[in-house]
Amino acid sequence: MAGVLDTVDMRTQLAGRNRLELLMFRLGGRQLYGINVFKVQEVIRCPELNSLPQSHPVIKGVAHLRGKTISIIDLRMAINHRALPDSEESFVIITEYNRATQGFLVNSVDRIININWSDIMPPPKASGKSSYLTAVTQVGDEMVEIIDVEKVFSEIMHIDESLDQDIIDQAETAEVQQGSHVLVVDDSSVARNQIKRLLDKVGIDCTLANDGQEGLDILKEWSKDDIPIEKRISLVISDIEMPRMDGYTLTTEIRQDPRLEKLYVLLHTSLSGVFNKSMVEKVGADNFVPKFDADELSRTILSILEQKGAIA
Repeated sequence: MAGVLDTVDMRTQLAGRNRLELLMFRLGGRQLYGINVFKVQEVIRCPELNSLPQSHPVIKGVAHLRGKTISIIDLRMAINHRALPDSEESFVIITEYNRATQGFLVNSVDRIININWSDIMPPPKASGKSSYLTAVTQVGDEMVEIIDVEKVFSEIMHIDESLDQDIIDQAETAEVQQGSHVLVVDDSSVARNQIKRLLDKVGIDCTLANDGQEGLDILKEWSKDDIPIEKRISLVISDIEMPRMDGYTLTTEIRQDPRLEKLYVLLHTSLSGVFNKSMVEKVGADNFVPKFDADELSRTILSILEQKGAIA
């Protein structure tokens, strides 16, 4: 498992094909969980951990790996279950999310599978708002649950949503033309609401979609009449990892539809920057911004709208 990044070129070819590779693991029970391989740097036996005083209870400790100090998160405890027992047999999945490297402590690692995003579905409605699930899928006769890592991080780490005063001043003095609108596409309710609050602060209206398919359906509905889609919407901000249809495929669908092809698409993702430059170019997105830096995202949005003439 340690060499999951050895075939980067092969994995890059999945972009725009609505497919992903899923690393499956268990948290001490029978339930299978999954994580996108693009976010995984390596999988190792749990190393010696050093305690981190005054840290969040789910942070098991820190490990020193290849010159880096990495926080190790007890993933089972982070989703409101009992802590994983201390065991020399435990594994750590080293990941890169939101510009930072961290490890997830898991009980065991199963295997990597190649799957279509259309086979990954939103969690059951009965799971409720308190659920840590962002999606589910079926592998053989087993249900695989995909955890909303954005939610986990929002509860463990302080995410600064404040904006620099110069950005607020720019937004207040700029005239946002009537009809300026942003479509926000993200399967994480935490991420969607972060972007909505940011847009509210700079006076920009938005519509929210839960995944790429819903986002595409909204765009196609808006494009049914004779009004050019660019008059209805100034920008699409899309996550990449989403059930039913991922952000790469959403971008590809937009570029292949003559009614939508001129839309500006900004990918906003927690995926590692190692992959994104080539993928953004491959699927035809205009830009990407790593999650989540409120100032950087705000400046990028205002700059795009200025370039498009949506801000006078």
